[in-house]
Amino acid sequence: MSRPRHCPAVLIAAPASGQGKTTVTAALARLHRNLGRKVRVFKCGPDFLDPMILERASGAPVYQLDLWMIGAQESRRLLWEAAGTADLILIEGVMGLFDGTPSSADLARHFGVPVLAVIDGTAMAQTFGALALGLARYQPDLPFAGVLANRVGSLRHAQLLEGSLTEGLRWYGGLSRERGIELPSRHLGLVQANELNDLDLRLDAAAEALGASCDATLPPAVAFAEPDPIAPGPSLAGVRIGVARDEAFAFTYGANLDLLRELGAELRFFSPLHDRELPTVDSLYLPGGYPELHHQALAANAPLLEAIRAHHAQGKPLLAECGGMLYLLEALTDVAGERATLLGLLPGEAVMQKRLAALALQAVELPEGTLRGHTYHHSLTSTPLEPIARGQSPNGGRGNEAVYRQGRLTASYIHFYFPSNPDAAAALLRP
Repeated sequence: MSRPRHCPAVLIAAPASGQGKTTVTAALARLHRNLGRKVRVFKCGPDFLDPMILERASGAPVYQLDLWMIGAQESRRLLWEAAGTADLILIEGVMGLFDGTPSSADLARHFGVPVLAVIDGTAMAQTFGALALGLARYQPDLPFAGVLANRVGSLRHAQLLEGSLTEGLRWYGGLSRERGIELPSRHLGLVQANELNDLDLRLDAAAEALGASCDATLPPAVAFAEPDPIAPGPSLAGVRIGVARDEAFAFTYGANLDLLRELGAELRFFSPLHDRELPTVDSLYLPGGYPELHHQALAANAPLLEAIRAHHAQGKPLLAECGGMLYLLEALTDVAGERATLLGLLPGEAVMQKRLAALALQAVELPEGTLRGHTYHHSLTSTPLEPIARGQSPNGGRGNEAVYRQGRLTASYIHFYFPSNPDAAAALLRP
């Protein structure tokens, strides 16, 4: 009989988005790492930006956990593997603790990981205790570790917040609202880690501030059960896949790249911004990112544009997601109204807007099989193409994203999670 692996773990959640979960999770990761502990961090739900920060804070790869998109079995495998080497597992929740189906609370309950609630204490005193008690008692079967206050104004403020806790709720400390600690953001979330020259200084400052107000002892250990064996997947042996990766295209799940490698593919990274030619490849993968911040530079790289057009003309596979799809269109206009002519492999144009256009988990039935993923974008696209499929959201959120196909080219706003169906993912990229 297999034995579970035990490792201290907490899930960092909040009443809502914008409370500072990522800042606190990163501070906890860096605090324990600086104490010589091996920390593994996971992100609940679909996200590309938070994991970049959390990887830098912990010094280890960050993967997603989710009972729907990733699945309970795959989430269980990831946690079990991490528990074999880590001294501490941190899981950053998504949105509010009980928001969505499945929610962060559902994940915590499923794996028995206690919740550490982060509450923004700005302009709050005794009401902090009422909010904390509601989070702890709203679902009686939810494992609950305690409460940590974020954006605390002073020592006296922290004492007021701690004093408001009732029914034995544990106080984990408070993080001040110093400007050198907060992580800057833009329209899709946090600024990418490699764009923050002072990120390590911010992380160390946050860790030091948190360490001065909280007990850095490890939380109780959680038992993580061994997963079922994984059946062999389809083969991509010998397939050379070019993956776009630079400042404009960086939204890639680590699990996607891991899967492609496990199936035998050779990944060759290139930059649509800086490279003048493609590496020698059989297939192309254009993930999402911020092409709207670099669309003029992308348009100016004529040799690379022509190389991608030639790849498509030769009937080779090309998979494009969200920002990658915008790159395939005839033109992209940013929020300032500046238009750039791009690849033109898909008829139509996209225009950026300041408000959110879609945010939802997605499942889409393709000819290759059903893939799961998510959509999150601020652009609107117009094209005369008829989609070959549309996504469906388990939460009924805005989405129902179209998937377009031109020969071996497949494009959509959906960010696909390849391990949700390795056969389908492999078929999209196999020559």
